[in-house]
Amino acid sequence: RTFCPNHFFLVPGIGHQGGDFEQIIEDGLTPDCGLIVSSSRKIIYASKGKDFAEKAREEALKLQAKMKLVLAKQKKNGLKHII
Repeated sequence: RTFCPNHFFLVPGIGHQGGDFEQIIEDGLTPDCGLIVSSSRKIIYASKGKDFAEKAREEALKLQAKMKLVLAKQKKNGLKHII
């Protein structure tokens, strides 16, 4: 953030690669700029079967729920700029 305080960041590695979403929010979110979080691999490879759409949706919803939880926790702990 020091080098690019006024730009959005594309954040890969959440999900299958095990990136720490909570740490990313703490270090990367600012009052003026947000983060674009990518978790494509965990979603794309959720299943190889006919249930792909269902499994991909499940993974996307899991990530969304985790994001909501972490953002709510961060907001409670003092990051007031979180919507």
